[in-house]
Amino acid sequence: MPENKGFSATPRAVGPSPRQRPHETGIAGGFWLYGLHAARSALANPRRKIRRALLTERAAAELGPSAKRVAHEIVAPEVIARALPQGAVHQGAALLCDSLPALDLEGLIMALPPGRRVVAVLDQVTDPHNEGAILRSAAAFGVAAVIVQDRHAPPESGALAKAASGALDIVPRVAVVNISRALEELGRLGFWRIALTADGDAPLREAATEGDVAVVLGAEGSGLRRLVRERCDVSAFIPLGSAMESLNVSNAAAIAFYELTRSS
Repeated sequence: MPENKGFSATPRAVGPSPRQRPHETGIAGGFWLYGLHAARSALANPRRKIRRALLTERAAAELGPSAKRVAHEIVAPEVIARALPQGAVHQGAALLCDSLPALDLEGLIMALPPGRRVVAVLDQVTDPHNEGAILRSAAAFGVAAVIVQDRHAPPESGALAKAASGALDIVPRVAVVNISRALEELGRLGFWRIALTADGDAPLREAATEGDVAVVLGAEGSGLRRLVRERCDVSAFIPLGSAMESLNVSNAAAIAFYELTRSS
């Protein structure tokens, strides 16, 4: 791991303060990321700026050498709980972080290693638990990037990071202003664009090509918007049994990622 100048690896033991809670010391624009998987991935990500780290002794031991990236405070679990939303499952680890720096879509695609690339495009998937699960599946199946619309996607948050189980710091997440224009750009870059819909023209397996693929998923209920669907080269569906009409978008994404990456 590259040297991190300006940080002390020496933990400081602190206890609860009756006058000041951890979330009251936060800086505007940051958010608390929590949970061991999310914390481990954030600590391993050189692009992630971490302002403060609260760890229990047990969590510090679990994180091992990665905890030494930043000066961290050894605290009681209740101190961490006071920094977070009620009921947040922190597992003894909370990091006050900045959002990741913005990524440029074309620059990211051009920097990807050679070989077949699969990317996911999310059209107005606004639930952080759904997107977090999609990011987790993307990491599991080697999806190169997840593209979202900046105004119609969940912001970076502890809930999103927790649901992603570390994948928020593993899979590049590109926020764009306009999904339709992003699909046009992907087309110019050589991607075959597949709209995943219940009324698609062909099963996903038949609609896929051997080259670069962008699979486009819409929000549950409303599905893909018309202009977004029109920017795709083909529409496809996941064959389902008669007992169930549809899948949660995160479940559909996991199946699509498996189908598109298993032979790449």
